[in-house]
Amino acid sequence: MVEADGVALEPLEQRQVLFYDDEVTAVLVEVGGRREVFVPLRPLVDNLGLAWSGQYERLRRDPVLSSEIRSVRVTRTEAARSDQGGTVEVSREMVCLPLDYLNGWLFGINAARVKDEIRERLIRYQRDCYRVLHEAFVEGRLSADPEFADLLTSDSPAAQAYRIAAAMMRLARQQLVLETQVESQGRQLADHERRLEEVEATLGDPGRHITPDQASQISQAVKAVAMALSKKSGRNEYGGVYGEFYRRFGITSYKLLPARRFEEAMGFLAEWHQSLEGTVPF
Repeated sequence: MVEADGVALEPLEQRQVLFYDDEVTAVLVEVGGRREVFVPLRPLVDNLGLAWSGQYERLRRDPVLSSEIRSVRVTRTEAARSDQGGTVEVSREMVCLPLDYLNGWLFGINAARVKDEIRERLIRYQRDCYRVLHEAFVEGRLSADPEFADLLTSDSPAAQAYRIAAAMMRLARQQLVLETQVESQGRQLADHERRLEEVEATLGDPGRHITPDQASQISQAVKAVAMALSKKSGRNEYGGVYGEFYRRFGITSYKLLPARRFEEAMGFLAEWHQSLEGTVPF
């Protein structure tokens, strides 16, 4: 199986699209929480008269396409056993590509190197198949009849109504995609704003105190200032230095110093020591 876990994807919707004389299957599946249109490749290969084994090996060798192929369970109408007659619907796991990568595979087939009898059909697939399958899921059109395109060029009320409806559907789809993108960006912006508010609240919280390492630096700086004062006064100045420090910063313990005022406190003690000794040892 193509899937790493061996489980084929189950389609949410399957459509049979008339493409000139062929019927092409497309399925809507959910991959990673996102809905995508996938195209089973084996029926296309059969329609084009190519060898499946060679095309599958080409898929596996391609570094981009090989990472995009998936196994999807597709319902097909097949001939019943000879003793039963008629047709039966069977569900089979089939190798599929996302619609957006279909042209990558189709244009990898060199039209100049295929048999003459299939060259015109291959070129037709390369030119129109992606567009028709895209319209089948986006605009609801299920036919690639070239006469239909000619009918749309007329000025009949029906043709005008169809063109208007198609334009409105494209506009609505674009609006829906835009709204989804704006909503997603809005959620991201709100999340960023919430995180910023949390950071600002944390940094601005007067209850957020200095770290143990910062407290140790404050203690060593107070000790240096007290020793310098003691040399001059001959008294123990530790209590006086701490008292002045607490008064200046409105706290009852150096460990309660707000983190945002740490640099200010170290600057205060440095200036004090420099005025006493002419140096800053911390």
